[in-house]
Amino acid sequence: SQLPVDLWHEQIGDPTIADAILDRLVHNAHKINLSMKGESMRKKYAGLT
Repeated sequence: SQLPVDLWHEQIGDPTIADAILDRLVHNAHKINLSMKGESMRKKYAGLT
């Protein structure tokens, strides 16, 4: 998801449903936080393909 996990409860609206969804999605998952620094690699290499 492009939406950070800490904003899911607000976005979904129902805390019980949000907890159930998050529990199933993040159970045994690896969380990777990507930095928003620098130029987009997609933009950088768009003309090379």
